[in-house]
Amino acid sequence: MHIAEGFLPPAHAIAWGVASAPFVVHGVRSLTREVREHPESTLLLGASGAFTFVLSALKLPSVTGSCSHPTGTGLGAILFRPPIMAVLGTITLLFQALLLAHGGLTTLGANVFSMAIVGPWAGYGVYRLLRRWDVPLMVTVFFGAFVADLSTYCVTSVQLALAFPDPSSGFLGALGKFGSIFAVTQIPLAVSEGLLTVIVMRLLVQSSKGELTRLGVLLTRTGERKQEAVAR
Repeated sequence: MHIAEGFLPPAHAIAWGVASAPFVVHGVRSLTREVREHPESTLLLGASGAFTFVLSALKLPSVTGSCSHPTGTGLGAILFRPPIMAVLGTITLLFQALLLAHGGLTTLGANVFSMAIVGPWAGYGVYRLLRRWDVPLMVTVFFGAFVADLSTYCVTSVQLALAFPDPSSGFLGALGKFGSIFAVTQIPLAVSEGLLTVIVMRLLVQSSKGELTRLGVLLTRTGERKQEAVAR
């Protein structure tokens, strides 16, 4: 869902940059605190960023001026919460714009808002809601990654429809057209990303059980009791 360099009108590009900036600044503070208080988490942070970079670099042509691809943001949001994912996603998008000509600097704010902010928050929200309902961990991971991917494409459709409304049917007509075109590739990609994220999480459960427990992904008996108390 990277919007290409120079594709958005300048006013739209600036507005999305301004909207994204507070989330990224907050994320930098969260990331700095995480690294300072838990330096052992740097390896997992790097892995989360790499997962996002690799998946979101696998682009398929879609709407003119954009593309379809997995996002990889659900995993990092589940592990480290959405604010930190805003930073990792921004770094990913910046490097892709500079090194791969994927996205762009003028559209960075719009791409950050859809993929690094809305996607992680939506996916994390679904993940936490399902955990509260005692849904098995891997099912919550699947739907968290699935929703993070789909919500990104929905926001990109809104961004493009706002910038290029249909001459006859306006914003809603353009939104329907952009959304339907994206859906052909994005829904299968979201399912695939959800399944891949489950596989990665299974590997992390085997190799980093202590770290996942500290992050709250795996619950101890005390954590389970606290969760039950909150649910009541």
